[in-house]
Amino acid sequence: MSKFEELTAKLQELFELDKADLDFGIHRIIKQKHGQIKRYLETTLPQKVKSVLSDLSRAQNTERLEELRARIQEEFGRRAFDDNCTLADPAAQQDERGRQYLALLEASGESRDLERIEAEVYSHLYDFFSRYYEDGDFISLRRSSNKNKYAIGYNGEEVLLHWANKDQYYIKSTEDMKDYTFTLEQGGCAYRVHFKLTRMDAVQNNNQAKRLFVIDDETDIQESDSVLVIPFHFKEFTGRTPNNRQLVAELEIVLNAKMSPVWKERLAADDPTYTGDDGRTVLQKHLQNYTRKNTSDYFIHKDLGGFLNTELDFYIKNEVMYLDDVDDRPANYLEAEIRKIKAIRLIAKDLIAFLAQFEDFQKKLWLKKKFVYDTQYCITLDRVPETLYADIAANDAQRAEWVRLFAIDQIQAANGDLLEGGSPAYSEPLTVEFLKANPFLVLDTAFFDADFKYRLLATIEDIDAQLDGLLIHSENFQALNLLQERYKQQVKCIYIDPPFNLGETADYLYKVDYKDSTWMTLLENRSRLSRHLLRKSGSKMIRCNHDGNMLVRMLMNSLFGSQNYRNEIIVRRAEESKGDLNKQFAGVKSITVNYDNLYWYSNHQDTRFGRFLKPTGEKQSQSHWHSFWKAENRPNLRYDILGIDLNNHYGQWMWKRERAYRAVQNYIEYENNRKKTGIDLDSYWEQNAEDYYNKHSVNLEFIKRDGDGYSSIKYWIPPRAQVMADNNWLDIKGYANKWGFKTENSEGLLKRIIETLSDERDFVLDYFAGSGTTACVSHKLRRKWITVEMGDHFDFILHQRIRHVLFGDQSGVSKDVEWYGGGFFKYMRLESYEDTLNNLEVEDRQQDLLGLPDAVQEQYLLGYMLDLETRGSLLGLGRFENPFDTTLKIYNRQTGKAEPKPIDLPETFNYLLGLRVREIKRRDGFLTVEGENPAGETVLIIWRNVAEQDNAALERFVSETLRINTADTEYHAIYINGDTTLNDPHKKILLTEQVFNALMFDQRGLL
Repeated sequence: MSKFEELTAKLQELFELDKADLDFGIHRIIKQKHGQIKRYLETTLPQKVKSVLSDLSRAQNTERLEELRARIQEEFGRRAFDDNCTLADPAAQQDERGRQYLALLEASGESRDLERIEAEVYSHLYDFFSRYYEDGDFISLRRSSNKNKYAIGYNGEEVLLHWANKDQYYIKSTEDMKDYTFTLEQGGCAYRVHFKLTRMDAVQNNNQAKRLFVIDDETDIQESDSVLVIPFHFKEFTGRTPNNRQLVAELEIVLNAKMSPVWKERLAADDPTYTGDDGRTVLQKHLQNYTRKNTSDYFIHKDLGGFLNTELDFYIKNEVMYLDDVDDRPANYLEAEIRKIKAIRLIAKDLIAFLAQFEDFQKKLWLKKKFVYDTQYCITLDRVPETLYADIAANDAQRAEWVRLFAIDQIQAANGDLLEGGSPAYSEPLTVEFLKANPFLVLDTAFFDADFKYRLLATIEDIDAQLDGLLIHSENFQALNLLQERYKQQVKCIYIDPPFNLGETADYLYKVDYKDSTWMTLLENRSRLSRHLLRKSGSKMIRCNHDGNMLVRMLMNSLFGSQNYRNEIIVRRAEESKGDLNKQFAGVKSITVNYDNLYWYSNHQDTRFGRFLKPTGEKQSQSHWHSFWKAENRPNLRYDILGIDLNNHYGQWMWKRERAYRAVQNYIEYENNRKKTGIDLDSYWEQNAEDYYNKHSVNLEFIKRDGDGYSSIKYWIPPRAQVMADNNWLDIKGYANKWGFKTENSEGLLKRIIETLSDERDFVLDYFAGSGTTACVSHKLRRKWITVEMGDHFDFILHQRIRHVLFGDQSGVSKDVEWYGGGFFKYMRLESYEDTLNNLEVEDRQQDLLGLPDAVQEQYLLGYMLDLETRGSLLGLGRFENPFDTTLKIYNRQTGKAEPKPIDLPETFNYLLGLRVREIKRRDGFLTVEGENPAGETVLIIWRNVAEQDNAALERFVSETLRINTADTEYHAIYINGDTTLNDPHKKILLTEQVFNALMFDQRGLL
């Protein structure tokens, strides 16, 4: 294989042309541009290399020849050259300058030197680009040679934290690896196939090992007439890695031997979406998608062009230009090297620009604010007007859900008495009286139509102020991205328990050689975004175990600053140790670890927080006397008290003089009372402490003298139910298991954190929600909460658990905080990054380029093609003609298909604006939203179906229904979809679609 063929093969790998048979994500787009990319690499690239080298050679040779000609003529006169410009003077020919002139003249007429340099250019380009790519990701690959190093930006910091994926976004956060589903539609019937990951090997300290998908030989294939479940094992593999086509062929052979003839026939059907010449079955298609999707494309580079250009300069200086060899080379050696270097730079920069176009396009889609496609509300009946109860009682779907969740069918009638009336029994249908008797039943608008939802919302004043929480089904980076404007600098406390960087297994997808760096990138991306939401007085707690604690500490120091580090806290991992496996061995390699770490960081170093409290032990709970003297040396705490004078002596008293004298007087008053009544000090304190505090604004304290010497002065410590906690939190459970979620945090742990780091109605955020303990405890403590989760347990555990809290769940800390029920929260679902890719449509613009200069066409191909040809489907201005009936294809993991789902443009726009919603009303064919923008200015948004509500209808609605004059300054801005003819002298009426699209692609603060 020639050097050019090697380079072309490598570039085709970098542009993922070898994955042309894949039809998901970015591969679907690359597939449509396959011909143009391949044509550039195989035809345009070699032509350009030859042209660049030829131009450089001519330019450099001509310049050097003219220089030598002038020096020769200066030495030998003009007659050194004849009339044909040939060097004719024999003496000049023998001179060093003459010999150089003749040699250079001969080299200019030969192509052998150009061919050699061309091959070297291809070789260097191959070597350079080979350093930075593996399985769909641009990454600095590990190198065994001490000579071949990478450049790391360093500005003289005392300590610099660096990892392989530091400048990238981690995007492999879907659940497809664990559960990949697709639906076969044949003969009018639908058949469902599940690929289930049943085992996954850990790969530790073995840079040669990889992991491959194989059929799990320890788990049987499960078949029914309509469902097929295939178990997969992600297995460690140390041999020569097969390519994807070979792997799929091997999997297909194993499956065909295990499946029934019926299923084998179904999956052997031709794939109708395949455009290749060799044919592909449905089984082959999904095996290719599943194995490729979960072993590649983990990252998107934040600035691939800048990164590769910086690395290119470093590569050229260290791998191409060997200055140490210059002294031993011929005179024209440096000229040839410079010519080669210029060619490498020119060609490499074009290729970098081409590659960066694809990476930047993916970055643009990743950072795009995602659409809300489903918005619902859960609210207890005590907050719902009784005028809606008849509709609620008649809703059978809601009744059935209450039976499933709360077993309301077990509620019997109760007889009343003189003080309290009776309550009705469950019935079908429900009665209004039954609803009134059960005020904490949780209404879920998902069981009602849009008309009912908007009638309900219209009854709620200041909606966002009334909301207790926000539950988001989404990949957490996308959720945090959408929340930036709405919750900027509003969150008081962040708690996260991310997937642990476990030594044996990990709950996140990672490249085998980059496990730690993958985990750090996952945390860094999301932590950086979440910090924008923290108040200045806010703080963050992150839970990890011993496999990641060192990395978390360094990472959080780099993000928050070491000055904002507060504490490392240890937390119990389990109830009690269930036995140490080390007991069976005579010696041990290490000690069993039975705790996790909490790292606590403040957002500002000057912030002071409340005291973390924990229950007292038996001795601490009793009152007792304690020495008032301390062996420390503060002169201002030395004075005479009860006849003991510390002036001019070592040590100090505990308190300042005024406080101490007050405590002495308090004890004298107590003694006078005791002599009359016989009351003990504990009882005296219990009876008088509150009144004393209300009168003096200080606590009731006592000091007495009991003997001689410094230690005879004692102060009284009252009985205490709680004392300040240190960083040892082994006194409370770290995990619970009520909801069957393996990393369910205990409510006691979250109570200690949230109660101390926030106040009532403060926002608490958890973007690795898991089973939802943070949201549940926050709700019980009357905080506002924001919770993000994307797994299937969002519906099966998280959403259900929070509704149980609203219903009055008495588990966990409920009794301690006197929780009985009630609440109102919103939950919504967001479009995913994969959904964004799957909704892209490419518009071929090649015809528009015909007749334009070649340089312009090449510039379009290398820099603008993807952005311009997908703009129509990305912007989707047609959606705003009727915002109530616009859809996106959303992937349904239960069916394995992308299905059209209505998107919620009004709700999406609220978050893009950062709107604090006060009211939402639907009337006369219009939907209006009123609220405040982040600057506190009142704005109005009017949504309409433009075809049904033209400008005449809009003007009537504004003047007659809303009764506002758009020429007034009541609103800072009015957003309306579709062009309008409303009077707008103050230029405050804005076209919604223009603002929407500008905000959706705004990337400020995200890099």
